[in-house]
Order: sequence, then C-alpha cells, then structure tokens
Amino acid sequence: MRFATILILALLAIAAGGAVWIGLFPPEPRQQAVERVLPAERFAPR
Repeated sequence: MRFATILILALLAIAAGGAVWIGLFPPEPRQQAVERVLPAERFAPR
C-alpha cells in the first residue's frame, strides 16, 4: 500500500513538473507552407 502511494505521488510530481516546463518553455510553432489540394475536375479531359 505504501509503495503504491509513493509511486503515484512520484508520477504526479513528474507530470506536474512537465506541465510547468512546457508552460515556461513552450515549443516553437513550425512554419510550414500551406498546400492547397486542387480539385480533380480541373484537370479532367473534356
């Protein structure tokens, strides 16, 4: 019982530390060009 409690508290502490780390140092947004999908009927033979 005592080991399970310590394990759960340790996991909660790690999760809280990770949340604080992400809050202090947020990841940079990736700059990626927007690719538009052209409809197929534009290139269909007439």
